[in-house]
Amino acid sequence: MSENLVAIFVPSMRGGGAEHAMLNLAIGLQERGLSVDMLLIRVKGPYLSKIPPQIRVIDLGALRVLTSLRGLVRYLKKEQPASLISAIDHANIVAILANYLARVNTKIIITVQNTALTILSKKRKLKIISILLLMKIFYSWAYAVVAVSRAVADDMTNLGVIDRSRIKVIHNPVITPEIKSKSKSNIEHRWLVTRDRPVLVSVGRLTAQKDFWTLFKALKLILQQRPIRLIILGEGEERESLEKLSVELGIEADVDMPGFVDNPYAYMAKADVFILSSAWEGLPTVLIEALALGTPVVAADCPGGSREILQAGRLGRLVPVGDQKMLAEAIVATLDEPVRPVDPEALKPFTQEAVVEKYLELLKR
Repeated sequence: MSENLVAIFVPSMRGGGAEHAMLNLAIGLQERGLSVDMLLIRVKGPYLSKIPPQIRVIDLGALRVLTSLRGLVRYLKKEQPASLISAIDHANIVAILANYLARVNTKIIITVQNTALTILSKKRKLKIISILLLMKIFYSWAYAVVAVSRAVADDMTNLGVIDRSRIKVIHNPVITPEIKSKSKSNIEHRWLVTRDRPVLVSVGRLTAQKDFWTLFKALKLILQQRPIRLIILGEGEERESLEKLSVELGIEADVDMPGFVDNPYAYMAKADVFILSSAWEGLPTVLIEALALGTPVVAADCPGGSREILQAGRLGRLVPVGDQKMLAEAIVATLDEPVRPVDPEALKPFTQEAVVEKYLELLKR
């Protein structure tokens, strides 16, 4: 058993919140003196280049999460890390099963990154039953189950996956020293250089979950009152349909989607308002980052952590999911009021330092 070795298991380093959180956790643990291996099913993604050389990258050489089981069992038998931390539900199940098959004493800590009720409702009944059954069976075998927000913990309990007393809430390590330093970088986006009207910024993968359709419709309503622009940073399978919708709504000249950018913080810091329009979340990383940068925010009150982060609306306006009219009204109201600074103490639980400390306590338990 390698007492100083911690493995972190994620499918890839694609530009998602869970992957970014696990990268920040890996860096934080390594800086506290632990040896860290990053286990990837596919060694690709924009965050790959951000892994420091002190962290070893292990290629499990699989095409899918399930087929990574053999490689993960082999790794556990050979390296025998003291702990393995996994993220994303399918990876969580494979991690627990691999540990059982490897017959080692590695502590499996699974992190639940998203609420499940909304996601499961989009699947067929038989698949829902199968997923819930697997979660109920395997999650009870884990050394620890970590939920990234109270909303996620409550969701798991309501689904009957695991007893609430077995779930530990530890937020993702979102706020790092890098955020503030990178936010000061110059960007050459024409809308943020020539400030002739307010600019909204949103960050997220172009997927159904992020509900940029509602944001587009809200933008159209605002444009009927005043000039405004929207920048969305991210890439995904819904790009074509969103581009088509922008043309249909006649807002294409006021929307820019430059794709994934290496430094979203510079955009977020210069935005007049940051928008989270998601239909569901677990712990919306970008919302926390925007608050940390002092940018006013408006968020959908979706299943997940937005209400928790914004302290029921005290730190930013919350609007019903999918309500374009109320979203537009909240954006206009936020633009028309003075910027209110956020108390740093309110964001302390989301700092890399605080979160790493909680994981260290968990690892030593």
